Amino acid sequence: MRNIIFGILVLGFALLSCKSDDESLQRIDQILNMYMKNSAGQDLLNSKKSGSYNGYSVNDMFGDRDVSPVNVSLKMTPDSVFYMEYIAGAKRIRLDSVSPSNPGTGNSYYSRMTLELRRTVNSVSDTITDTLEIQYRKSPTLFQVSKVLYNKKEVFSKEAEAPNSINTFTIVK
Repeated sequence: MRNIIFGILVLGFALLSCKSDDESLQRIDQILNMYMKNSAGQDLLNSKKSGSYNGYSVNDMFGDRDVSPVNVSLKMTPDSVFYMEYIAGAKRIRLDSVSPSNPGTGNSYYSRMTLELRRTVNSVSDTITDTLEIQYRKSPTLFQVSKVLYNKKEVFSKEAEAPNSINTFTIVK
């Protein structure tokens, strides 16, 4: 008898938790593609080119430990241009309780990471440490990148409710 009652309760909770209403779905739009080039247009992520970065690491500044690595993949376009792809992994902190771009309906969050970019110039190893801040807007129907800051300068922004897409920007160093 207990098993039957338990089974009915489990089935009831399962049915209540299933929704077929499309408005209950939240759109997720958080993938970032970051290109880097110098002022002459050279791809700085192509390690085979002189003066480009030959390695990098990304660390979550809000991580649980001093060293909290974040996975950022190095990818290449069909025309052989390299870029860094960030999908997720850094801890998000609430920026405010009501987003000015989404008043009354959501919250703003942000992640902050350090990028250590390594290269060799004239046989001398050099490491450059930059910061990447990603701001997000969240509502019941949307979780979306709203702004990206690189070394505290805005390099990308997106209006609320803009269509889902890969959020792409280029850093010129």
